[in-house]
Amino acid sequence: MEQRQLSTLEDRLGYVFVHKDLLMTALTHKTHAFEASTPLEYNERLEFLGDSILNFVIAEQLYRSNTFFSEGELTRRRAIYVNNTVLANIATQLEIGRFLLLGKGESKQKGEQNRTNLANALEAIIGAMFLDSDLDTVRSFILRTLSVEEKKK
Repeated sequence: MEQRQLSTLEDRLGYVFVHKDLLMTALTHKTHAFEASTPLEYNERLEFLGDSILNFVIAEQLYRSNTFFSEGELTRRRAIYVNNTVLANIATQLEIGRFLLLGKGESKQKGEQNRTNLANALEAIIGAMFLDSDLDTVRSFILRTLSVEEKKK
């Protein structure tokens, strides 16, 4: 992928990666990695990290903003923000599918439009952004991107 393409995605994300390799890994589907002539890291580990960070940031925000909600209500509200449908919709708005590196079979099946692939890639990008920066930067990205009102400290 060309630097120009990465810059376009970074513009959409509102974040410029210091370590471009992290962004590349976040965009690499395992089918692409398995077909590569040399071993490539793919996005599943970053997805794991990003999912955890996403859940934490949303849980923290809901906890701080809604002091009278029960655990059950907080969990229900977190699920409104953290689910494949919402994440895939955001990934679609950001046009992340255009940048995914997919294997031949996954490309033929229009994997760049697959809602699971899109949601997973967004979580992987969150994980990559965290490793590239810090929790405050990622928190700001998540709250802005998911349109969660940030309580002033």
